[in-house]
Amino acid sequence: MSDLASTLKQALRGRVITREDADYDTARALYNGMIDKRPLLIARCVDAADVIAAVKAGRDHGVLIAIRAGAHNGPGLGSCDDGLVIDLSTMRSVRVDPVSRTVRVDPGCTSGDVDHATHAFGLAVPFGIVSTTGVAGLTLGGGTGYLTRKYGLTVDNLLEADVVLADGRFVTASAEQNPDLFWALRGGGGNFGVVTSFVFRAHPVGMIYGGPIFWDTRGAKTVMRAYRDFLPQAPEELGAFVGLKTVPSLDPFPREHWGKRACAVISCYAGAAAEGEKAIGALLKSVPAPLFNWMGAMPLPAMQALFDPFFPKGLQWYWKGDFVKSLPDEAIDTHIAQAREAPSELCLMHLYPIDGAVRRVAKDATAWSTRDATWSMVIAGISPDAKQAAALKRWGRGYWQAVHPYNLEGAYVNFLMDDEASGRVQATYGPNYKRLAAIKAKYDPQNVFRVNQNIVPASA
Repeated sequence: MSDLASTLKQALRGRVITREDADYDTARALYNGMIDKRPLLIARCVDAADVIAAVKAGRDHGVLIAIRAGAHNGPGLGSCDDGLVIDLSTMRSVRVDPVSRTVRVDPGCTSGDVDHATHAFGLAVPFGIVSTTGVAGLTLGGGTGYLTRKYGLTVDNLLEADVVLADGRFVTASAEQNPDLFWALRGGGGNFGVVTSFVFRAHPVGMIYGGPIFWDTRGAKTVMRAYRDFLPQAPEELGAFVGLKTVPSLDPFPREHWGKRACAVISCYAGAAAEGEKAIGALLKSVPAPLFNWMGAMPLPAMQALFDPFFPKGLQWYWKGDFVKSLPDEAIDTHIAQAREAPSELCLMHLYPIDGAVRRVAKDATAWSTRDATWSMVIAGISPDAKQAAALKRWGRGYWQAVHPYNLEGAYVNFLMDDEASGRVQATYGPNYKRLAAIKAKYDPQNVFRVNQNIVPASA
């Protein structure tokens, strides 16, 4: 591959990292420490011209290509063995237009990068729940988070994207330009090209009322039932998800509760503290007293970054996901029983709301189609200890097998690991899959971009 390395070094302004470089192991390291991949080369692009050159070189040399942006991908699909990683992580510019309330975002940005830039103008883009999440992967997968109930999915707020296609062409995708590609990008993952710039609609969000509330697991069934019944009537400004967790044996958590199995509701009210307190109060009056209630007024970027310290890069992760329509009592019992078997304190199950603004968009308006779900579920086996990898997988798979009969067939693509059957990808997109496969055939007929939750070209 010396020819490829030579070609890239001549064509790129950015750095090309090879296996011989001293920082190769650092450069190839993934967010998920459970996954270890050894690419031949890492092309660290600095602009769209670099991306065009890298795509052309990788294609012409016939090597496998992976795209790495914010580098937060759970199944490690931002890298590949014995191929070329096109690394966008240094492309991190954010440009806010406060008049039009739009934001142009480079693909290497994290949601925290964007939050920092928009908050100065009293604006926010609906992203996820952790500030280290990469904007590109989150967006292309759909994007759910604290502001989803009020302002929709991340893709519902995407206005435009610049894309480098598999043949090296540079195009813009929007409602007016290449609308079929624009439709596919909104939930279809990294199947259609390399996005070098996103333009989002932003919304007026500044201070919020939010934080976690934890209950002892003995009250978990009461809390989960109350949350289930409360959510449809809750104001859309309240983004609240429920989870089964363990109180971490770490500061600032109260030492008397360290290591306790727990149920948590973590909320963000996009509005005044008094209104937020009233909104969550409707839930609190029907549940037991919590172990602790840390809700309070704070800037939205602080809420987004609240849990960052507990999830540094390099932990062991194993994820399983499902879309959930309803949560009967029997399913709640199964969740609680499975969560009790978690092999580490960081393991969790979360149910993220999919309602409100999400349901006011037609199922065929974007590639992301499961708009009639009520939640997106994630089961995450997490530990800093590599020796627990097998146990995390066993627990995650067993938990999923136990609760899946209560759920829908598809799952949020960003919660699918690389060992998922391809049928789950088709189930996720449902009736939209056939259209996605046709668009894939138009823009990437040779399936150059296949290191992802792959949509096979219709002609293949």
